Amino acid sequence: MTMAFGLDPPDNPKGGKTLIVGPEGESDFLLPSEALKNAGPDDQVFVLPGRYEDKIFAVDRPIQLVGAGKDQVEIFNRRGGPIYLQKVPEGLIGGITFRYVGSDQHSAMNLLDSTCIITGCRIKDGIQSGIVIYGPESRASVVNSEICHNRESGIFIFAGARPYIRENDCFDNHHFGIAVRDADTCPDLVRNTCRNNMLSGILLFHFAEAMMLENRCFENEDWGMVITPDCKPSPPLESIAQSNRLEPNPRGALIETDDPLREIGR
Repeated sequence: MTMAFGLDPPDNPKGGKTLIVGPEGESDFLLPSEALKNAGPDDQVFVLPGRYEDKIFAVDRPIQLVGAGKDQVEIFNRRGGPIYLQKVPEGLIGGITFRYVGSDQHSAMNLLDSTCIITGCRIKDGIQSGIVIYGPESRASVVNSEICHNRESGIFIFAGARPYIRENDCFDNHHFGIAVRDADTCPDLVRNTCRNNMLSGILLFHFAEAMMLENRCFENEDWGMVITPDCKPSPPLESIAQSNRLEPNPRGALIETDDPLREIGR
């Protein structure tokens, strides 16, 4: 899903109201979280350009949160990740930069057992990963977004999650662009770019599965892709390099190893 974001609210596909967030005198609400508290299940929240110190917290409810564009709208938080979704059954979040600016161990975006679309966003500066997607009911889609400058990996998928990850740019993260862990965890990774990460582009470990097509992993500090022998990629390991671009990287395209986290002492 590719959307265009601009200064005017998009049409609400669910037919409800559009609540406007922005400066006093120009909007209905000053903070996105205030608007969401007042939004009904068919309403959408539109965020005007600006920087908002806020925390989005949604549990067991749909969410429609759209900004004027990731270069125009930033939601940041000092005390925790700026957005946490748990058991969100449907929704759309787009056109916003989410940034964690604190010093404790938090990610910039947390998605637990949620099914929603994240598109046209920028997720950055997590002390842990940029986006963590976890739980056996997680079916989120992350599309056409930037995930960058996080202290661990860009996107970390684990604990049975099965998201759809497409056409994202994961760069300048301190560990991996995308990391996948645990049995029954099985994302679809399609046409993502993982570049300039300080370890490797993609990591599959601890019994993870993944469908991988047309991803590009290049100019990372180590490998294009790292995988442990217990993992099950599709296509199989011997065909991964033909179905994805895994070069150039200083140490090569692909390595299979029992010790994928040795470089970070884990």
